[in-house]
Amino acid sequence: MKRVAKLSKKIKVFIVVISITIGSLCVYSFVDNDFEIAKNLDIFTTLYRELNYNYVDEIKPGELIRTGIDAMLKSLDPYTVFIPESDLESYKFLTTGEYGGIGAYIHKQGEDLVISEPYEGSPIQKAGVQAGDVILEINGNSMKNKTVEDISKLLKGEAGTQVRIKMKRVVEDKSFDVLVTRENIKMNSIPFSGMLDQNVAYISLSDFTQNAGENVKNTFLKLKEKNNVKGLILDLRGNGGGLLQEAILVSNIFLDKGELVVNTKGKMAEMNRSYRTTEMPVDKKIPLVVLVDENTASASEIVSGAIQDLDRGVVIGQRTFGKGLVQNVVSLSYNCKLKVTISKYYIPSGRCIQAIDYSHKNKDGGFDKYADSLQKPFKTKVGRVVYDGKGIKPDVVIPAKKLSNISTSLMTKYLVFDFATKFKHDHSTIAPANEFQITDKIFNDFISYISDKDFEYTTESEKNLKNFKEIIEKEKYFDKVKSEYEALYNKILHKKNQDVNTFKDEIKELLKNEIVSRYYFQKGRIEASLSGDPVINQAIHVLSDSMEYKGILKGAL
Repeated sequence: MKRVAKLSKKIKVFIVVISITIGSLCVYSFVDNDFEIAKNLDIFTTLYRELNYNYVDEIKPGELIRTGIDAMLKSLDPYTVFIPESDLESYKFLTTGEYGGIGAYIHKQGEDLVISEPYEGSPIQKAGVQAGDVILEINGNSMKNKTVEDISKLLKGEAGTQVRIKMKRVVEDKSFDVLVTRENIKMNSIPFSGMLDQNVAYISLSDFTQNAGENVKNTFLKLKEKNNVKGLILDLRGNGGGLLQEAILVSNIFLDKGELVVNTKGKMAEMNRSYRTTEMPVDKKIPLVVLVDENTASASEIVSGAIQDLDRGVVIGQRTFGKGLVQNVVSLSYNCKLKVTISKYYIPSGRCIQAIDYSHKNKDGGFDKYADSLQKPFKTKVGRVVYDGKGIKPDVVIPAKKLSNISTSLMTKYLVFDFATKFKHDHSTIAPANEFQITDKIFNDFISYISDKDFEYTTESEKNLKNFKEIIEKEKYFDKVKSEYEALYNKILHKKNQDVNTFKDEIKELLKNEIVSRYYFQKGRIEASLSGDPVINQAIHVLSDSMEYKGILKGAL
């Protein structure tokens, strides 16, 4: 009873605070003639009070209110979110690329929590932990049944503090303890840069956190200083965006001073702004290719869209994500924050590339993508036709590479990952990242490794044939075609060993990238992947053929 009375007292205090807030809002609302706000806030307060007094079980105020907040914001768009004080470290990481922690990617593999990849030079890597090691305990507490999110929160913390982790190295079947001192982990927004041939430079930009623009500028200048750079590839594939101002700065490297990059338009007049380049460009003439894919979003789409609309470079890859919304972060009480969509953005041609219409719900309560029939044409600076909605369509479209069923199974069941762990244990060194290849011996070792492993999967042909069987059985025709059906089924029934050889080149590429990452980390993984990348090959081809490059920008090709 004491516990209930204590809780009731806390909730009454909470109600009083809310009531005072409501009272203040009521005065403001009536001044603005916005009766609906005051009315609904009052309904919410009285509902909460009656729920507390009458509900059969004890309720938790924080959890209940958080559920209401999240549900309310979810009805708007996925980018308008509540950030409690406990999540501020994650918010900081999204904007600065920095956080306090040990520095590692982690994934769930069965019941185990496994180090996917330690960051190069991170505290956990310096402590001797390797990819493939399993986390057993943190500060003496078992991590059994914990989630990746649980682990992440425990490992993050203020720089200088320590955390004791009990690990298991599966390939050696031994456990060991490490005492790791947390540091300020700064993610490099440019995980790899370099020359792809004698004249083509390459920069991979992973996000638009603070200083991304300065980082791209300095990297480009260093490449130009040391090499005879005649073309540049800026890789924005997988770049989910970040800070709007950094997108302006990256664009400014290649665009004249005073060039319009993006307009924003919101409900309030102060949200309507034009963003232009403010500095002299680093190089406004060098042939430029921007690589994009379906995960290129937000600030990445501003850069690729501005480059396309101003005919400054060629965009190659797949259609981008289509996020044409701008968010701002506002402070709330008790050190909480609200990330809220405040405007839409419009790139230089005047188009908005937002793919989903969050202003209208469909019959199922969800949101629909803008239909092709609703797309409007716009023109680039020289008159090429481009369209709004549905992201940025590249000037040169390269279909996304789809993994085979067997490769997908080998990856999702972590057999490629586990083989790379074993390979690293058995081989102390390998060739440089851009030279290492999967030999026939290594590939045959992999086949032997998976020979007793489960990587069962069903092909699309099997699925469709089974669906066909269900239909003809329902229509009472199966007995008439049973023998033909079984013969066809046996012909297309996949054989694992055959598929391993059929998709040998694809599997070797996956093995190469995973093994290289064990020795050269993320930088090496990217470098190793470039040689077999069809989008990269097309970009180099376009940059090497000035007639084709100019023809694309003039709309002649």
